[in-house]
Order: sequence, then structure tokens, then C-alpha cells
Amino acid sequence: MPGPRTSSRTDKRERVNPAGEKAEPFVIKDCALVQIATGVRAQNLRELRDRLLAVHPGCIDYHFWGGLLRPSFDDPEYSNDFASWARHGLHDNKLAERLGMIDPAGFTDIEALRRELTDVLEQRIDEGEYLTWAKPEQQFQFIRAQIVVFDTGRILARPPELVAALPAMSAGSIYYHFVEARRRPPLRIDDFRSWLSRYGDAYSALGNALAEVDPYFTTLTDLRKELSRVVGRHLGAAS
Repeated sequence: MPGPRTSSRTDKRERVNPAGEKAEPFVIKDCALVQIATGVRAQNLRELRDRLLAVHPGCIDYHFWGGLLRPSFDDPEYSNDFASWARHGLHDNKLAERLGMIDPAGFTDIEALRRELTDVLEQRIDEGEYLTWAKPEQQFQFIRAQIVVFDTGRILARPPELVAALPAMSAGSIYYHFVEARRRPPLRIDDFRSWLSRYGDAYSALGNALAEVDPYFTTLTDLRKELSRVVGRHLGAAS
């Protein structure tokens, strides 16, 4: 999700990695999402399908990923807003289950995710069951978001420092460096792996382990614990 990012001072210290190349330190950032109402709404399944065909891709991104950063009282088994609305707005448990199984991390871009989402909705429409309408106050409201990035002032000189730093990172830092970074062109990998790759093969095993962590069907708190566990297992002895 592109958006305004705050400028900050850059620490110019450099370290020489095991391959003899200079590697810049890791600058820990934090972030927040600013919600933007679009005025686009849906009250039944067909309207949701029709709106999805034309809605800004940032809306789809937000309704799948934004829940990680905002307080939510929805049922924890629904990891995206579409599934939650199908359950609580349309009272369609079957559709909610299907939508809740979609993992956006498995799609190359938002358009591929949009096609999968509309396919699931169209399949449900074609099943010919009754068309449920949500109450006016429970309409699905499409929202976009801008990401605002902050400098925390914390800097890691070498990878072993991740062992102590990760458990202390805020949810916003985990979101920015591990979730948002995976959708950030052109690399589309998390910032931890990007940094580790500058040290040649020295931390390739850790990089591979981080690549296996799915950031979606979880909370940021649990994701932080999992990342801390993975990093601790690989770097604990070196820290």
C-alpha cells in the first residue's frame, strides 16, 4: 500500500560482511494505517461482486491485511473483512468459510487476488440459494488506507542483534518490516531477509527459515513470537 513516509536521519555506519562487502545497518521503522472512506458500499452478494470488479486495488489490500494493525472484535477464525461480513452481515456461514480460507500471501499481485475473490463470490451466487441482504447499518463499506512510516531511532549494526531486538519491536514494526515489505516492489521480500542477503551466504539458513513463515493466518503478536523463535534458533548462540 503506497503512502506518505516520514523522512528520518540515516545512520551512515557500515559493516563489512563475511563476503568482504559493506553492509548498512538495519534501521527499525514503525508504521500506522490511516483509513480513507471511499463511499463504495454493498448490501448483498451480487453488489459485493460487482463493486469488487471495479474497486481500487488498495481496498482489497486493506480488507485482507489491514485487520492485522487495527483493533478488532471479529471472530478470530475470519482473517479478512469479506469473510467476517459474510458471516455477520449476510449470515452466510458457508460463504464465510470459503472466503476465510483465501490466503493473500499466496498470490503474486492484487489483481490475481481480486480474481480469486470474485470467483468465490460468483460460485456462491451460481449455487442459486436465496439472496441475503444485509441490514442498512451493516452494509459492507470499502475502505482504503495510507501507510505512514516513522523512524524509531533504533539501529541494528549486525544480524545477531535481531535476537534481542525482535521481541521488543512494536506490532507496527513487525507489520512494516515483515508484512508490508513482502508486497513492496521490486523485491517483494521482507526487510529482514533483504538485510541478511547483504552478508552473502552467512545467514542463508535463517533467510530460508524466515521465507517459510506465513504472515497471514495469525496476529502480529503471534507473528512476532514466531519470528523471534526462528531468529533465536539460528542466531541465539551467536548473540
